[in-house]
Amino acid sequence: MLTLRTAQRARLSTTSRVNNTLVIAEHDDAKLASITFNAITAASKIGADISVLVTGAAASKVAEQVSKINGVKRVLIAQDDKLKNNLPERVTPVVLASQKQFNFKHIVAGASAFGRGLIPRVAANLESSPISDVTAVHSADTFSRTMYAGNVVVKVQSSAPVKLLTVRGTAFEPAKEGGSAAIENCPSSEISTASCEFLGQELSKSARPDLATAKIVVSGGRGVKSADNFKLIYDLADKLGAGVGASRAAVDAGYCPNDMQVGQTGKIVAPELYIAVGISGAIQHLAGMKDSKVIVAINKDPDAPIFQVADIGLKADLFKALPEMTAAL
Repeated sequence: MLTLRTAQRARLSTTSRVNNTLVIAEHDDAKLASITFNAITAASKIGADISVLVTGAAASKVAEQVSKINGVKRVLIAQDDKLKNNLPERVTPVVLASQKQFNFKHIVAGASAFGRGLIPRVAANLESSPISDVTAVHSADTFSRTMYAGNVVVKVQSSAPVKLLTVRGTAFEPAKEGGSAAIENCPSSEISTASCEFLGQELSKSARPDLATAKIVVSGGRGVKSADNFKLIYDLADKLGAGVGASRAAVDAGYCPNDMQVGQTGKIVAPELYIAVGISGAIQHLAGMKDSKVIVAINKDPDAPIFQVADIGLKADLFKALPEMTAAL
């Protein structure tokens, strides 16, 4: 019996060592980004002991938040003024130092601008190929990912010693609270400031719900025709308590700021209701909203590709339909 128990402990220890996973937290020094909760859920499906790395100039508050997430075993914290704003070039050596000490078999981040900037850099240093935009975890080495602007889902099996993943937030439920992980300092690393410098940022402020978490999103496209006409989108959204998005064509035309862009190169959303107004439905846009629970399309072109994915389609002139809808609401 003693021998059996010893063998069981050995197998458990080996499994833990083989499958241990590092999730890289994304935050603003005050609050954890929602996509990190989704990334932790994805990591839990690997069947791993999960560590979470929190970097920043003042990361202790976020580290405390992470420690309370269910399934997290360890929180590694790296605090340094050089890590202010978490530039991927400066976070990379911290991840590599953690990898050297703990020998993680999976390194995971959200498929956001931060994750997409960081994971390829880490992968290059580890001479590995990252698996981007993961939508499902089948086992410790087999994953589904989206390709071709989200139009195709493929199953990928990786034999790499270290598997580096960015995960699509809308494909995984957010992890819940209920944990009590230990917090410890990250292994020391040499952080160079020579290759990049943070110059500044302009943050847009809005009373409307954030696109990433809004239950309803109203988006406008090239068919809106001007920035002034985007008021029709805003009016409808305000009646619905919705977030406001846009297609890349609308953003490139200057109708609205680029932080509103939904799509492969913009934000990925999965609200309960997505209303696409004057959007043709290019696959790059569909990649950012195809996981929405209900999709409504309003377009005067009956052959617009958006109608192929819409649950409800309205062939109409948006300049007539939107005022009527807004008035009815």
